[in-house]
Amino acid sequence: MLAGQTAVVTGGGRGLGRAFALGLAAAGASVAVVARSEHQLSETVAAISEAGGLATSVAGDVSDPFTVGNLAAEIESRLGHVDLLINNAGIGTPFGPVSDVDPGEWWRSVEINLRSPFLCSRAFLPGMAARQRGRIVNVASGAGTMSIPYLSSYIVAKAALIRFSEILAAEARNQGISVFAIEPGTVRTAMASTALESEAGRKWLPWFGKLFEEGRDVPPDLAVKLVIRLASGAADSLSGRFITISDDIDAMIGKADEIRRQDLYTLRLRTERDNTRS
Repeated sequence: MLAGQTAVVTGGGRGLGRAFALGLAAAGASVAVVARSEHQLSETVAAISEAGGLATSVAGDVSDPFTVGNLAAEIESRLGHVDLLINNAGIGTPFGPVSDVDPGEWWRSVEINLRSPFLCSRAFLPGMAARQRGRIVNVASGAGTMSIPYLSSYIVAKAALIRFSEILAAEARNQGISVFAIEPGTVRTAMASTALESEAGRKWLPWFGKLFEEGRDVPPDLAVKLVIRLASGAADSLSGRFITISDDIDAMIGKADEIRRQDLYTLRLRTERDNTRS
């Protein structure tokens, strides 16, 4: 399905990032995985190679502009032009009231969850635009559409990432580039484990553990399936939309004109005036 395409997955050393990389490689794409841990990256590349896929890895901090520029050049020198970017790198901490959390940790979370997708998108956009072809998938969260106490940095960054995706899609529409924000569901990852096992997570986010106790978590396969579908180009008519693993993509594609006309699957402010319109 994705033969001939080159994909970049940030945060590809473990968790959802590794699942995305394995799924994209199985679908035929050449995959470059990026993360800070060389050991975890090596494990991801080895798993892809053992399954018969093609992968390479570049270690680096994707929240750093200089590093991102270098890794983008390195990836393109190894695999050629990049067709697909999966901005997956992210963290959930810090947990706690705004009055108590460390300002440096709070801002670091924004840098990883928001600045990284901006920097990586910026690095690969020129090449995509030159070829008039490319797709960017930003791994956001349904949490970005809610107001959840004691998780402020993560929520703020993910909400901004959804809106960033909308803006980038509008800017890149005439360049043959599609952009999506997705909600992968509650998956048991290292990020989730931090919330489940840390003292701060148990204290300030007790509801999170109940999701797993009640079996409301989901396997990563659902998110992988969604990413592959978006990577295939079948849903390009939905560029700029926030799409979840629960959405019926086929139905959405069939109603794409209506979705655009009503500005659905986007972040918008509701007011009393909206309720009085006929």
